[in-house]
Amino acid sequence: MYPQQIIDALRHVRYPGTGKDLIESGMLEDDIRISGFEVAFSLIFPKDNDPFMRSVVKASEVALQTYIDPNVVANIHTKFVKQNIPSSTAHRPSPIHAKHIIAVHSGKGGVGKSTVTANLAVALAQAGYRVGLLDADIHGPSIPKMFRCEDARPYSVEEDGRTLIEPIEQYGVKMLSIGFFVDPESAVIWRGGMASNAIKQLIEDAHWGELDYFLIDLPPGTSDIHLTLISELQLTGAIVVTTPQPVALVDARKGVEMFRNEKVNVPILGLVENMSWFTPAELPENRYYIFGKDGGKALAAELGIPLLGQIPLVQSIREGGDQGTPIVLQVGHPAAIEFNKIASLLED
Repeated sequence: MYPQQIIDALRHVRYPGTGKDLIESGMLEDDIRISGFEVAFSLIFPKDNDPFMRSVVKASEVALQTYIDPNVVANIHTKFVKQNIPSSTAHRPSPIHAKHIIAVHSGKGGVGKSTVTANLAVALAQAGYRVGLLDADIHGPSIPKMFRCEDARPYSVEEDGRTLIEPIEQYGVKMLSIGFFVDPESAVIWRGGMASNAIKQLIEDAHWGELDYFLIDLPPGTSDIHLTLISELQLTGAIVVTTPQPVALVDARKGVEMFRNEKVNVPILGLVENMSWFTPAELPENRYYIFGKDGGKALAAELGIPLLGQIPLVQSIREGGDQGTPIVLQVGHPAAIEFNKIASLLED
């Protein structure tokens, strides 16, 4: 028995995660050892709790006995390799000239991440800062609607021999979104690489100018887009948005851990608990904890991160988002006051 026989036999075993055979997938470690009919080697899996690990190991044993000899005894070790996440400490010069670059993230959709991002951007602009906003949610861009500029179409400008995209400006905020370039009635069906390239273009080929704050409305979860932004930009920090609901808190925790990963190493500026309670307009002193009470507050304390604020669930916030007039434009509104407090925590 010789190594090439083992390699050829393992070509008959497919890894369910990719549909490719073990050799094509690069899962065979270069550590084959043979002693008579006994063979030992290692298989490399993407993660230590890979759901296909046991079945692949068993299929490999069967393949060796089927394609080499029924008497083969296999001692197969399993290893895993961490994803090659770009380190935030070794960036090339940032294409964005901003004093602060802040990512706003949520573990799951529907918790109000874009609403928080929009209101913080406008609050900072009202405070006199130069603010840019990138809608990085390729598959569900909502920033154009929230700023009442869905029909806007960015134009190009020439600067230093380059053709750049001029961001749309509304309420003192410069913004770009894939929503400005696609049919709003059509779904954006792109693979991860296409989406990441689109985001890179909105960053590198846009005329952002000098900014004080550059906010990024990230898509929910963790994806190629998140890694692209981490590798492209030197993030000042990240804000995580959640509701008090336990199912949202589980995903919020994952988001925090993603940024805290040693190869990402992006500071968590704090957590925003959205939809903290419901207060009906006719009973302004009453609070109804529809999604649970203080779940985000408890998670922030557990993880040792600041709780930036608790935003109530009120109809006017939803109406402001749908009408394209962020609630912070309503001076004196309790929700506007809360958003302004959070924005003030981000100031120098």
